[in-house]
Amino acid sequence: MKGQLKVATPEAYIEALDEPRKSDIQKLHTLICETVPDLKPYIMNGMIAYGTFHYKYASGREGDWSKIMLASNKNYISLYACAMVDGNYVADAYRERLPKANIGKSCVRFKRIDDLDLEVVKELLKTTAVSSFGM
Repeated sequence: MKGQLKVATPEAYIEALDEPRKSDIQKLHTLICETVPDLKPYIMNGMIAYGTFHYKYASGREGDWSKIMLASNKNYISLYACAMVDGNYVADAYRERLPKANIGKSCVRFKRIDDLDLEVVKELLKTTAVSSFGM
């Protein structure tokens, strides 16, 4: 199942998944809600999103985006951490501490939740929650 679903709530998103992905996404959703409770969950672009921030480019383009997003894709789970610290992407800073994940600038991709050190993920979530996204 692709990451973007046409659902109205995070609960409906999770319910639409098949096992074992459903259990992994539920565990991550619970972990995110417990770790960064001020970032309220909702659906954005067909994914589970947590918290918002306002961005504005130098060109004048602006909008709102989510701090953290969670998606179940066909071959992996994506955890998006939309934040920067000292000009560096938060997710990228955890590359060595999450060796079984494929990490892009703002995305941590992995096959199963068991591939992650959840204490490291909690740290990544907390850092993302208090950081901004430099545009």
